[in-house]
Amino acid sequence: MSLTSAATLATLDRTGPRRITDLAAVEGVTQPAMTTLVRVMEESGLVERRGDASDKRVTLVCLTEAGASYLRTRRQAGVHAFERLIGELTGDEVEALVAALPALKHLAELENQDREGPKQ
Repeated sequence: MSLTSAATLATLDRTGPRRITDLAAVEGVTQPAMTTLVRVMEESGLVERRGDASDKRVTLVCLTEAGASYLRTRRQAGVHAFERLIGELTGDEVEALVAALPALKHLAELENQDREGPKQ
């Protein structure tokens, strides 16, 4: 799976259903590229398209249970990889990582704000 596909699934998980144009803007790709990506993920069962109850002209891309499960599995694999690697660090290195956690959390929050764009 491409990084853009994985990032799109994570965006849908974090923010809920979105228009293709919104997803394209958030992920930094063109609308036609996002349309193609969504079609491939839809064929794989990771996302589905649904109508917007508030505007019948709009189609939203939604994460399916299979897509959510894929994300959980991928995230858990990342956790296990970090656990293994952190286990190889010295005590001082682990302490340095713990001390850096607030700054890393803040960076992640800033990145999420940038990816989600201005609040409507």
